Amino acid sequence: MIKIKKRISSGYINESFEDRSSLHRGAPVKSLVKTKKEKSGRDDRGRISIRHRGAGAKRKYRLVSSLDEFIGMKAEVIRKEYDPNRSAYLILVKFENGQLRYLIAPEQVKIGDKISASDSVDAEAGNRSQLKNLPVGSQVSDIELYPGSMSHLARSAGVYATLMAMDKDYALMKLPSGELRRVSGECYASFGQVSNPDHSNIRIGRAGRKRRMGIRPSVRGKVMSPRAHPHGGGEGVNPIGLKYPKTPWGKIAIGKKTRKAKNSDKFIIKKRSAK
Repeated sequence: MIKIKKRISSGYINESFEDRSSLHRGAPVKSLVKTKKEKSGRDDRGRISIRHRGAGAKRKYRLVSSLDEFIGMKAEVIRKEYDPNRSAYLILVKFENGQLRYLIAPEQVKIGDKISASDSVDAEAGNRSQLKNLPVGSQVSDIELYPGSMSHLARSAGVYATLMAMDKDYALMKLPSGELRRVSGECYASFGQVSNPDHSNIRIGRAGRKRRMGIRPSVRGKVMSPRAHPHGGGEGVNPIGLKYPKTPWGKIAIGKKTRKAKNSDKFIIKKRSAK
């Protein structure tokens, strides 16, 4: 659910927020967080490798785990929490042995639900199993890229992947980007859509809110001098005067394929759809 803030000055433009009334309001579990050093877009040499990053509110990193750590053991959902480091919400679960863990929260999971990971589980949100054991057509998230790896696929707010078919030892997955990819049937995935599907509808609304998120202002290349940017020069209203838009360093900015040849290309059946 999205809440829209009433405009009180020209500095606000339809600012909106997530409704977090159902989320835990207290501090995170101390043993499941660590400090996160802000690098402000600098690499290991101290040079800016990502522009327009810096400052922002301090935040601690939540250590997110997976049900794969305790296969066959049930876990009870204790609470649902906001995580400032990601778009999806987290759930805090307690396993039968008393251990606590943070997991990516599926949308349909509620406080008090019991979830587990095993070879044969019910097709209910939050439960986790290998792709080869899931029914074709299932909507899944938090997917391993190869057996035993960390989960890499379909972890952002509101997304899910669809199990299209099983081909021998591989599952044919349709990912949120539109890409069709073969993934080993031994990989684990969770039933259900990731929580917070309204995240993409939020409007930041003002510059100060963006600064607290650690994003610094950016300036169009057209309004720079020609010494600072290939688009620069003129009175600020002229076209860029180039066949393709370019980066400040003269490389093509739009349309150029940047993915290098990788061994995993053989698993891609259809590349992701263009936005």
